[in-house]
Amino acid sequence: MNKTKILLTILFSLFLIRYSNSQPFQLVNAFSNVTFSNPVFVTHANDATNRVFVIERLGKIKVMPNDSNTTNVKVFLDVTNLNNGSTYQERGLLGLAFHPNYASNGYFYIYYTRTGDGANVLSRFSRSINDPDKADSLSEQVLWAVADPYSNHNGGILFFGLDGFLYCGMGDGGSGGDPGNRAQNTNEMLGKVHRVDVNTTSGGNNYGIPPTNPFAGGGGRPEIFTYGMRNPWRMSQDAATGLIYCGDVGQESWEEINILEVGKNYGWRCYEGVHTYNTSGCGVITNYTFPIKEYSSSSPNSECSITGGYVYRGLRRPELTGRYIYGDYCSRKIWKLKYEGGIVTEDELLVTATSSIYSFGSDQQNELYVCCANGIVYRFNKSDLVGVNNNLNIVPENFSLDQNYPNPFNPSTSIKYSVPELSKVKLSVFDISGKEVNTLVNTNQLPGEYNIRWNGKDAFGNSVPSGAYFYNLTARENFF
Repeated sequence: MNKTKILLTILFSLFLIRYSNSQPFQLVNAFSNVTFSNPVFVTHANDATNRVFVIERLGKIKVMPNDSNTTNVKVFLDVTNLNNGSTYQERGLLGLAFHPNYASNGYFYIYYTRTGDGANVLSRFSRSINDPDKADSLSEQVLWAVADPYSNHNGGILFFGLDGFLYCGMGDGGSGGDPGNRAQNTNEMLGKVHRVDVNTTSGGNNYGIPPTNPFAGGGGRPEIFTYGMRNPWRMSQDAATGLIYCGDVGQESWEEINILEVGKNYGWRCYEGVHTYNTSGCGVITNYTFPIKEYSSSSPNSECSITGGYVYRGLRRPELTGRYIYGDYCSRKIWKLKYEGGIVTEDELLVTATSSIYSFGSDQQNELYVCCANGIVYRFNKSDLVGVNNNLNIVPENFSLDQNYPNPFNPSTSIKYSVPELSKVKLSVFDISGKEVNTLVNTNQLPGEYNIRWNGKDAFGNSVPSGAYFYNLTARENFF
């Protein structure tokens, strides 16, 4: 064997060692000096303060600095007197969303089940004018209070979409098998995902109706965005692709993940996943939209209830970029799923939590959190593949697997990166929707530093529109 082949073999072996020894996925206590009571959601105010807000199901929202060593935890809002979370484990304070202009208007929205009648309440509150870590508990403005016949299947997730509208997921009213067939009844609020405009009012309500809602002009509740939902327990929108992912809890046998699109009917109670459940009075199968993913919750499997998550866009685990992270309450398993081109191309187990998974959440840096029944909020351990300069004002340097780099400059900016081991390197440019615009590098590269300049053109030589673009740098070991 000549010296060149020996060198290549050594370099290849070093690469395999480094790649195989990267940190395995583990959950670590995100705030080691703090525990919570029934934490069911983590979010942020998107106001550049880098605080995190944790919902406790029994009625408190706590706020603290996004610091793993913090002990500075304050009660932002206490509505234990309004909600009945202590009466049944699926009831309580379940949702929180901050207005996109929260920094200036101080508005935020909560979803809870009301003491007394168990109604599902969506309300707006305001921040205190004197203390940014305190809400005005007397500022409640109720948007709606929907009667609920049973104690379970309350949904409760809230988020503001990229369109600026507020989304709210509501369960079918509870019991089993949707005995009132509410999810298929478009004149009912239960069993739906709703979308409203909180910046306007109409019809005597404290909100307006987006004109593109399917029943904005009549034929059903104008608030409806999608219907045929059983219990949408956590949904989120991927800012890069615009796709809305929803984990819908199954009845007895199947848990499902849906991609939500306006006006679509997701099948419950006619179908559970892709399987028939109760088709009495149902239409033809083409009337329904089926999940992109389902998994069995029947015995002897340990799964029982899906917990919907987020598409990962953080920096601690760049290997997960673009993957939808979701889990199961009973088995405590957490998986990654990649959905592209209308199909699932990856679906793998990542880690098993030490306690039942209530919910996922995210902070202002798009890092992912896991709320568990033991009162601990977890996040992923930091990958040893992270070590790049991610300051948006500096051209990123150094090599990282599967890492997206925003381009804050014009397309002619030179990109500098280094390759520590012999690798098959691919460097591509993507637009904000996730579409690949051009491939700049796709070849074996020896260790060293490299500079490349994108000329602002696509693969066919056509100039691309101005805007935000991302460089994706990947490396693979199978280059022989």
